[in-house]
Amino acid sequence: MKALVVDDSLTIRRIVIKALGLVGINETVEAADGTEAVKAASEGSFDLILLDWNMPKMTGIDALRTLRQAGNKTPVVMVTTEAEKSRVLEAIKTGANDYLIKPFSPEQLAAKVKNALGVPAS
Repeated sequence: MKALVVDDSLTIRRIVIKALGLVGINETVEAADGTEAVKAASEGSFDLILLDWNMPKMTGIDALRTLRQAGNKTPVVMVTTEAEKSRVLEAIKTGANDYLIKPFSPEQLAAKVKNALGVPAS
């Protein structure tokens, strides 16, 4: 399986990539902002996108909106510090499949990834 990991923090991208290995996702592409994410998603095929909200150039929610408007149906998990209920609802209404609030454990991320991919929890 292949995932697109989008966060302006290199450290967070590394943590996410390591956690993805726990669920057997070992092929990843990284993007540091929403603009890079949209470009990568339009040029490649992914099984999953993990998307931060607050990033330079283009926010994650704007990237998600752009992807969905372009017909991209890849499952998306928002991975963000945005914890307000209104933000969670906005992300889900915009097309996110799940939502994970930072900080998180590798096990929490694995559970969200499995949920987004429709894999039963172990």
